[in-house]
Amino acid sequence: MISSTDLPDTIPVFPLPGALLLPRSRLPLHLFEPRYLAMLDDVMKTSSRLIGMVQPYDAPGAAGKLHSIGCAGKLTAFSETEDGRYMVTLSGASRFRIVEEIEGFTPYRRCKVSWQGFSRDLGPVEKDENFDRDSFMKALNRFLVDQGLSTDWDSLSEAEDELLINSLSMLCPFTPEDKQALLEAPSLSTRRETLLTLMEYALRGGNGEGVMQ
Repeated sequence: MISSTDLPDTIPVFPLPGALLLPRSRLPLHLFEPRYLAMLDDVMKTSSRLIGMVQPYDAPGAAGKLHSIGCAGKLTAFSETEDGRYMVTLSGASRFRIVEEIEGFTPYRRCKVSWQGFSRDLGPVEKDENFDRDSFMKALNRFLVDQGLSTDWDSLSEAEDELLINSLSMLCPFTPEDKQALLEAPSLSTRRETLLTLMEYALRGGNGEGVMQ
């Protein structure tokens, strides 16, 4: 587990629409652009090995603008393909707030960040004391059927509260702005309530196709 003293003031950031990383969760990434391969090389040389995942704004006139809150992940696994690409895994460490973007000579973006206000991210696994799992799973089933998605129900049923809620938050096909709302939820119970609201909203007006694994 990473400690607060291991968190640097400046980190590289990877703006990726719809890619959500949460504390104590894992996010696989496929890196192939030269700027992100350079970022990976530089991150490997640091002691923290942190990369900040952040949502870019998706609105007219907001090109290049980043949301103020992201989540940093520690590089915990990587492999190189024969054609020079990398498959990496980030393990969620802590959310952060962007203080300012740093102008420099790196091809990727870097930001000065603050970790204040996210101390629970570095603590133990969260519990959702008011979690009505049966009701939630029924709503999830309706959502998956409506969206044309399938999943491993046995694994979901056995998962602890945090793993279940965070995994669904990361995997469900919500918009980048919805993903940002899930990221910014101050507690696990708030994230579960937000997740349920998003599923119910989709049931009232959205559909899609795919497979959630």
